Amino acid sequence: MEQAAKKTATPVADIIQERRSIRVFKEEPVSQELIEQLLGVAVWAPNHLNRQPWRFILFQGESRKTFAQAMVETYSAEERTKYGEPKRQYLEQVPAHLIVVLKEDPRQKVWDEDYAAVCCLIQNFQLAAWEAGVGVVWKTNHYGYEPKFREAVGVHPGEKIAGVLHIGYPRVVPEPVARNSVSSLLTVHS
Repeated sequence: MEQAAKKTATPVADIIQERRSIRVFKEEPVSQELIEQLLGVAVWAPNHLNRQPWRFILFQGESRKTFAQAMVETYSAEERTKYGEPKRQYLEQVPAHLIVVLKEDPRQKVWDEDYAAVCCLIQNFQLAAWEAGVGVVWKTNHYGYEPKFREAVGVHPGEKIAGVLHIGYPRVVPEPVARNSVSSLLTVHS
């Protein structure tokens, strides 16, 4: 297997290989100004016909309680009893939650192109954040499909939650996980 964190010739390649999904954050808040700067980089993602099919909803400070409550409310009564309070505490201590929303188009080809563009935007955000010393984990959990959660956080009909980004300064950075070798995945026709 190839080394995941092997230094390369370009800083972009290094950042791609060094970035990690961060789940344990320092208490220090990430400023709205910095998040907006990172989004300002992220929106340069490729998107067909420059449709820019995205928008963002940010929860930080006291509003994290609203986000956490909306998420915990998606649990069954049994799950709330078992997991609710620890999950609420975790979500309330994450410095920021950014919901990345896709404006859905009814045409399948356009939807596919737009969803791919939003995913590229999220990766751009993660890489720009990592370069700035900020950690991110991209979540696509069940609650993104729950009508009560969507309404509570301000997602409109005709929109898809492409991801919820938990954002903060890393307290714990996980070790790299090896990737499969490209040669084992590549089919070449010559």
